[in-house]
Amino acid sequence: MHGGDHVAAVLKAQGVRTLFTLCGGHISPILTGCQAAGIKVIDTRHEATAVFAADAVARLTGIPGVAAVTAGPGLTNTLTAVKNAQLAQSPLVLIGGATATVLKGKGALQDIDQSSLMAPHVKEMFQTRRVRELVPTLERAFAAARSGVPGPVFVECPVDLLYPQSVVRDWYGLGRGGGGLTGWAQRMYLATHVQRMFRDADRQQPGPAMIEPVPAPDSEKVLQIAQKLKAARKPLMVIGSQAVCEPDRVAAVAEAADRLGVPVYLSGMARGLLGARHPLHFRHRRRDAIKAADLVILAGVPCDFRLDYGRQIRRNTTLVSANRSRHDLKLNRKPDHPIHADPGVFLVDLARAAPAAGGAWASWREELEARDRERESQIQQQSEHSGEHVNPLALCRNVDRMLGESSVVVADGGDFVGTASYIVRTRRPLRWLDPGAFGTLGVGAGFILGAAACCPGARIWGMFGDGSVGYSLAEFDTFVRHRIPVIAVVGNDACWSQIAREQVKILGDDTGVMLARTDYHRVAAGFGAGGLVIHTDEEIADVLGQAGDIAADGHPVLVNAILDRSDFREGSLSI
Repeated sequence: MHGGDHVAAVLKAQGVRTLFTLCGGHISPILTGCQAAGIKVIDTRHEATAVFAADAVARLTGIPGVAAVTAGPGLTNTLTAVKNAQLAQSPLVLIGGATATVLKGKGALQDIDQSSLMAPHVKEMFQTRRVRELVPTLERAFAAARSGVPGPVFVECPVDLLYPQSVVRDWYGLGRGGGGLTGWAQRMYLATHVQRMFRDADRQQPGPAMIEPVPAPDSEKVLQIAQKLKAARKPLMVIGSQAVCEPDRVAAVAEAADRLGVPVYLSGMARGLLGARHPLHFRHRRRDAIKAADLVILAGVPCDFRLDYGRQIRRNTTLVSANRSRHDLKLNRKPDHPIHADPGVFLVDLARAAPAAGGAWASWREELEARDRERESQIQQQSEHSGEHVNPLALCRNVDRMLGESSVVVADGGDFVGTASYIVRTRRPLRWLDPGAFGTLGVGAGFILGAAACCPGARIWGMFGDGSVGYSLAEFDTFVRHRIPVIAVVGNDACWSQIAREQVKILGDDTGVMLARTDYHRVAAGFGAGGLVIHTDEEIADVLGQAGDIAADGHPVLVNAILDRSDFREGSLSI
């Protein structure tokens, strides 16, 4: 066995089924080792895509996703994706190649200080210096990625730990003579170094995954909150991704939310938790609902920009917050009842402790229902307005009608994707993938690859803005080579609309925000995918139907929807 085989053995023992990568000489043994071990290797056209794909796997399965990239520029290309995973609290293991152990700092190819570069963006960093360290180091890395507040970790594996010893000895010139006394001394030093690197290389064997217990809430505090809930007249819950970061517990969390009877708003990976049209799930005018509530429960949701830094919650409102992160628990607004625990477990415990509400909050629910109906009516009316090109609301409503029970929606964009978030309803939890708090463009292709790896047979929809799709176009080659039958819908309004709307209005200038009506469908077709275009509302249903047929045959397809400009999301800029 060489070092790459040891890495593959650990990944297999940890339950990893897919490795995402862009090849490089520093990591080649890992790729061949995984292939031999039965781990599928999906190679991408950019390292960031590989990390985004690993991020998606982590969100959908709870098992850390894994990406392997080569040293130097291979690693630096991942930084945005790693930071996105950190802020989204995704358990991810990034394996980075590195120059040979004896060549660090000596001007070797792609040799940089990788540890200083990665340290601010990961939970923990691990460096290996002996082959026997590969197994235990990787096992610690997996445990660190998923414990407490989940997040990415980085493991640096020098190239001379991964290749067979005979190859490394040849690299170091240990089979050659000459050079006099100096050459002899150098060979002796290198021989000792290699012997030390490979000593006991096969002694460490991978064990089962080490999973730390999930943080549980204090039972007395749960009982206190149950009494507060009983006395509330207008309670409200906001449930976020962290509440469903343990996929095995998602059904219990959904049952708890249903049993509590509290009106709920869902975000991130929790979208779809209660199905598409549950009577407790509200979608519109969340800000108004929070301001009117007398008790707010935040389950895995910090008071960041998405809640206006806590200003949406009145000072006389009872605030309950459950979060794995001590920092996020009290970010910007100190809760009346902080629960440092897994928010999903907290909701399950609260549902057991709280008496059934019955009709106690019926009038409050009716108030929220009226607001939702009003907004839905407005969306309906706006979607029926026909212009020269495609109405983005009508397009999103058609996509929503075509979603199946297990369909996955990948959201990558600004204005068009923001519109889709109002209209497209996933039918189950863990079926909506968006960047999260970092607001990163370019996640689409990687998230699609990760979803395809985790949800075989599920229809995957990629909702792209025409700005963001530029990051992912080259990966249509990846989709074709690996037979990923995604339907990518591009909202093409020839503009970075989310930015343009405010920039033009405030500054009176469109510098840098205008695009062209590019034939993105032709680009996809050039890579061997299907390429379709929609020019008018009348074509939407027929073309989406064609796209569904192409995907059903196992091929990726891009639908280029030429959009009319829309003021649907006027004033949506966040800071």
